[in-house]
Amino acid sequence: MTGGRGRVAVVPATGATVVRAEDAPGPTLVLRVDQLPVSSLVLGDELARLRDALAGTAYPRLDKIALYGPTGRPGHALGYRFVQALPDGRFDFRAGCGHSLLACVVAAGRPGPVTVRAVTTGDTVLCEPEPGGDAYTLSFLKAPTAPGTLPTGRPVDVLLGVPVSIVRYGNPYVFVDARHLPDAEEALRDRLLVLRAAAARLLGYPPHSALPKIAAITGRPGGPGKGTGNPRGTGHPRGISVRALTVGGWHPRLALTGAAALAAAGALDGTVVPVPSGPVHTPGGTVTVSTAPDRVRVHHKRAEVLERLQLPWRIHATA
Repeated sequence: MTGGRGRVAVVPATGATVVRAEDAPGPTLVLRVDQLPVSSLVLGDELARLRDALAGTAYPRLDKIALYGPTGRPGHALGYRFVQALPDGRFDFRAGCGHSLLACVVAAGRPGPVTVRAVTTGDTVLCEPEPGGDAYTLSFLKAPTAPGTLPTGRPVDVLLGVPVSIVRYGNPYVFVDARHLPDAEEALRDRLLVLRAAAARLLGYPPHSALPKIAAITGRPGGPGKGTGNPRGTGHPRGISVRALTVGGWHPRLALTGAAALAAAGALDGTVVPVPSGPVHTPGGTVTVSTAPDRVRVHHKRAEVLERLQLPWRIHATA
């Protein structure tokens, strides 16, 4: 390694794993923190250079980065931090991502149940292999009724004339009653973005933040739903249907933290979210959730290692 004051020192390579979680918008770049240079701060400039190094690989546009390692905390096998790369080149260090959390567990190759502390959001998540296959159940070990799940203290808020439920569970989420939204897909997306911006101001997030997340939701006849509309593009006749946005566009299904937040909202009286009584319908398929007094579970989640890479890691020398 070479370098001096004010110059950039180059570490020849650091190990990275590319993991694709089923239902996620794209793969996650997973880094083990105890294999990074000791003087690394994992700041935006360093991550930007790391993403630049992906230009010559099969993954030039990865926008999810996960860092993990042993925690040293009793009851927590791994600690995990998520970073979201934004379309404008900045990074958001405040969000969580359940699919990227699972990516860390798979990258680590840990057999059996693994308890992960999500450093960014403060959540404790138990990842348990399901019998007879390669799927996991992820349990968020917090009561849906815990203080702070409703950050405004209300089950329903009215944003720009539209009733919504704002829930902080895994990530802050805004669930919108789809009956109050337009039909056309482009108009639906634009309206959700406007509502998301209003919720961000209410919750104190900067305009460029990836938070809060937002989704249109419908409880269909035949389920215990409160609404009768249908989020555009779901096309399912019964139960709960969801259409969610993610960074850069529509989510192909529903974020793992979105599924957890949905289940938590459904467990609370007075929200716009029905109690999920079966699989939740999304444009890309169904998502299965369940609740208990002390936790929310998201079932049947899978992830696989696509490739292990060696990438350069640059740091600023201190002397």
